[in-house]
Amino acid sequence: MINAKNVVVFDKAGIPSIMVKFEKRTNADLFGGSNQTHPAFIIDGEEVDEIYISKYPCTIINGLPYSLPYMPPATDISLEKASEMCFEKGEGWHLMTAPEWGLVTLESARGELPRGNTDYGKSHSCPDESGTVCGGGKTLAGSGPSTWAHDGTPFGVYDLCGNVWEMLAGLRLMDGRFEIIENNNAANRIDASRTSPLWKPILCDGKPVRVDVSRNQGLKITNVPKSGSPTWWGDPWENVKFDIDPPEIVKALAIYPLGEGGKESYLFADENGERLPIRGGSWLNSAHAGVFALYLNNLRSRVDTLVGFRAAFYRKTANRATE
Repeated sequence: MINAKNVVVFDKAGIPSIMVKFEKRTNADLFGGSNQTHPAFIIDGEEVDEIYISKYPCTIINGLPYSLPYMPPATDISLEKASEMCFEKGEGWHLMTAPEWGLVTLESARGELPRGNTDYGKSHSCPDESGTVCGGGKTLAGSGPSTWAHDGTPFGVYDLCGNVWEMLAGLRLMDGRFEIIENNNAANRIDASRTSPLWKPILCDGKPVRVDVSRNQGLKITNVPKSGSPTWWGDPWENVKFDIDPPEIVKALAIYPLGEGGKESYLFADENGERLPIRGGSWLNSAHAGVFALYLNNLRSRVDTLVGFRAAFYRKTANRATE
């Protein structure tokens, strides 16, 4: 695994965030796919060399989100409000996107998957690992051991497993169908509203890829149209059935488990209307949590003490970074 690089990035208010720099990777590098550049590095049809991910879940200072250690993760904020606050930090800043989560998750899967705060301040699987509790069951950002970082080092991205679920831009279920904003275009201030024409279905053999939910037979990833009434359900990834060969974009977004730990975390899905993703799990989700955990039951309007977010950044001319 490539060692993570920590970088301080200042926003337009002159306040720093600690970020982790990821250099351009191909799908072949990350999961044995094609030599195509991973979608996290393709924005508006152009490739960027680096993406910066908040090292910690965001806290709020003067109405803007920041990645700082030993701060309480911000929660009780809607997806659209979180996205707007990230954009307000200045050029290149944005709510972390689904391709970026996929990138970090796939980097994690190249080693031992991270643990985290999955049991009211400690790891459910390793109870001797704990962080500093800051209310309810949340822990202060980055207060756990390095096994709670994406790469198992003090330089990695912390708290992707457990602590608080994290909202993401650029992915949704629409009536059970997976839809995306192309590549990493959701990193820009574009129309990502419910009715935006920028939402495109993920296709397999020319047919939309969807989640088929049956409470009797569990979850299935398929391109066969739904039969029966829409419903919702959750299963560990090891029980999710694939009756298609997953398109490369599905694997690039980490909607497919890699490694034994990935199989244990859960997929939840709701086929009713528009559902936005939250990932990673919270402090009370125990084995349901993990970097591959994906909860597709979130409404745009949802505000919840279990749900937070983190920002990301790609370099434009107005911002400066120091390593």
